[in-house]
Amino acid sequence: MKPSKSIKPISYVKTHASELIRDVSNNQKTLVITQHGEAKAILQDIKVYEQTQDSLALLKILAQSNKSLQEGKVKPFKRAVSDLRQRTDEFNAE
Repeated sequence: MKPSKSIKPISYVKTHASELIRDVSNNQKTLVITQHGEAKAILQDIKVYEQTQDSLALLKILAQSNKSLQEGKVKPFKRAVSDLRQRTDEFNAE
C-alpha cells in the first residue's frame, strides 16, 4: 500500500464516498482521511479491522503471559492439569 494513494482529504471522501468504500472493501485497504492537512480518521475494510483486532488480542495475551512469567506466577504443566482435574472433580461432586 502506497501512503500517497491511501490518503484522501475529507472533501474528496464526501464526494466519492461510495466509490471509496467499494475500493476499500474490494481491495481490503485502509484509507487515511485528512482534515485541514492532518490525519483525522481511518476508513478500513471490515475484514482488515477484524484481523487487526484479533492480532491485538493475541498480543495482549502474550504480554500478560510474559508478565506472569516474569513475576513467577507460573506452574509446571502437569501440576496445572492436576489442579484443573481436582477442580473439575470438586465441581462434579456438588
